Amino acid sequence: MDGVILVLNAGSSSLKFAVFDARTVSSGGGAIARGRIEAIGAAARFTVEDLAAGTAPAEVGCAPVRRHADALRMVLHWVLAWVRGRSAEARLVAVGHRVVHGGVHFGTPARIDADVFARLEALIPLAPLHQPHSLAAIEALSRIDPELVQVACFDTAFHRSQPMVAQTFALPRALTGQGIRPYGFHGLSYEYIASVLPDYQDGAAARRVIVAHLGHGASLCAMAGLRSVATTMSFTPLDGLPMATRCGALDPGVLLYLMQEKGMTVEAVADLLYAQSGLLGVSGVSGDMRALLASAEPAAAEAVELFVYRTGRELGSLAAALGGLDALVFTGGIGEHAPVVREKICRQAAWLGVRVDASANAAGGPRIDDADSPVSVWVIPTDEERVIARHTCRIACATH
Repeated sequence: MDGVILVLNAGSSSLKFAVFDARTVSSGGGAIARGRIEAIGAAARFTVEDLAAGTAPAEVGCAPVRRHADALRMVLHWVLAWVRGRSAEARLVAVGHRVVHGGVHFGTPARIDADVFARLEALIPLAPLHQPHSLAAIEALSRIDPELVQVACFDTAFHRSQPMVAQTFALPRALTGQGIRPYGFHGLSYEYIASVLPDYQDGAAARRVIVAHLGHGASLCAMAGLRSVATTMSFTPLDGLPMATRCGALDPGVLLYLMQEKGMTVEAVADLLYAQSGLLGVSGVSGDMRALLASAEPAAAEAVELFVYRTGRELGSLAAALGGLDALVFTGGIGEHAPVVREKICRQAAWLGVRVDASANAAGGPRIDDADSPVSVWVIPTDEERVIARHTCRIACATH
């Protein structure tokens, strides 16, 4: 082990990381260690998992973690000590970051410098829940080690292959020219699924595929020839399906009404749409699908049915964009672990030729369609970290 790639995913109060061997990641090697620091600024918990040794996740004692910079120092210290315990010559080659929004400027991953950082800062209003935390981690790491190669990998980049008609709102052209256009998100997840789908079924990835990334955040992506042609999220990660606490697609007139007739401020509306809506808002119970499925409250069941209904409607829309459907893939936390939700969605999509095998679905797949189903149906775990590590290694190697 001559070097490692560190992948970071910074949240508002958490920092998740994964470590990859730089020699094997380009050929498909997975993470050799991963971990997370939770409750930054409060009673922080630092958990790590040595995947190379196959040990169970273990909690690491940690000092108070008040800021992301403190968490980064702690992660770097642990990673370097762990790596050098395996190889005295090992070094940290580069760090890759998941960055939600790349705007119009970034259709591919980019090495971070002052200009790139400034462009990403300008995109904060488009992803206010995600972008600031990624940038805080990048800035803190730059201060810790200014010479370290850092790479930004974007959730929007995969969708830049869409035809221009799918990347355009019916707004005045001047606004489109200012960057007000559909972008799409979850691109790193979709990129991973596109890269492994041919391993599951020969030829399926070259035809018409819809991938359902269903989790705390949820979206669908229509792919033709492994490339995105349409997706449900658009200008921000608010659009499309109802999510844990985000509203999904909404008549813009609702926002005008709330501000004009109810006197709500922009800040109050933003909090409503991002933090109080979705499954949580409809159910009044939880934004967690597991809690809703376990609840006896009628409103919880209504929230699940709304999620399924809206997913079914969007499936039909994306199938129309593809001109048909040959394969449906479930991924993400709900997509991978909620067979009841998968079954409901597949039942609603029966008109598209989707037929699910109850036993295979209950077992978690990977293939869950019935033998006579015209559409193949899959459950494939996503691995965004591996995609980030591959891009980071490629850029870092080209730099040196």
